[in-house]
Amino acid sequence: MKLTTPLTSDKLSSLSAGDIIELSGTIYTGRDLAHKRIVDAINAKQTLPFPLTDSTIFYTGPTPTKPGDIIGSCGPTTSYRMDDLTIPLLDQGLKAMIGKGQRSKKVINAIKEHKATYFIAIGGVAAQTSEAISKAVIIAYEDLGTEAIRQLELNNLKLIVAVDSNGNTVFDNYKQYARKTNE
Repeated sequence: MKLTTPLTSDKLSSLSAGDIIELSGTIYTGRDLAHKRIVDAINAKQTLPFPLTDSTIFYTGPTPTKPGDIIGSCGPTTSYRMDDLTIPLLDQGLKAMIGKGQRSKKVINAIKEHKATYFIAIGGVAAQTSEAISKAVIIAYEDLGTEAIRQLELNNLKLIVAVDSNGNTVFDNYKQYARKTNE
């Protein structure tokens, strides 16, 4: 299934845990330090570096960009590291996250409550991911280096629905979903 951002609850409602999608459009990068700054900005009622409504955040910190390349290698970061900072972003309208690994029960419940989705990137995909990116621009927190927030333009990045908008996860029934991805 092909999806294009922005991702709305309506678009995400048809997805089930274990589905494989190809995502295109605008997304944003953000890891631990950037999430902390965004949450601080939310709490201080400051302007955010990008609109969270119907947005997608990719938990990644790309390697330095080589001359002539759009972006360095950018693989997914372990997502549970953002769990303490995820719910305020969901409360502001964030609809999708891309990372790797499981999420806490609290975050899964919040994903369900907000009709959002959590995607996982296919392992060992860092170089392939950078090939799916047609544009990368630092838009905030440049002082964070590789953890600066970037706006990315994607073209058909393959992802797996890890937590669907109903709170179902691939981690609860991984054998069933492993068969599905090998078909």
